[in-house]
Amino acid sequence: MGWMMTGMGIWTLLGGLLLVALLGLAVVAVAAVLRSRAPGGLPPGGRRGPEEAREILRRRYAAGEIDEDEFWRRMSGINAE
Repeated sequence: MGWMMTGMGIWTLLGGLLLVALLGLAVVAVAAVLRSRAPGGLPPGGRRGPEEAREILRRRYAAGEIDEDEFWRRMSGINAE
């Protein structure tokens, strides 16, 4: 009966590790979904389009987060793409 208990202990350990891995995967998946749906989150491709980038720059300039020089420098970078 001693050898049976050793085998069951290994399966219990492997089951526990699998459970922890699945829970970790679920947490990562939920975080990815929430991040993609958050305002200002990146779209599924991971890049914003030029129009969206221009709009963000306009808002930041209007809010005073960036100055005019920075606005035009970044805008020219978007237009160059």
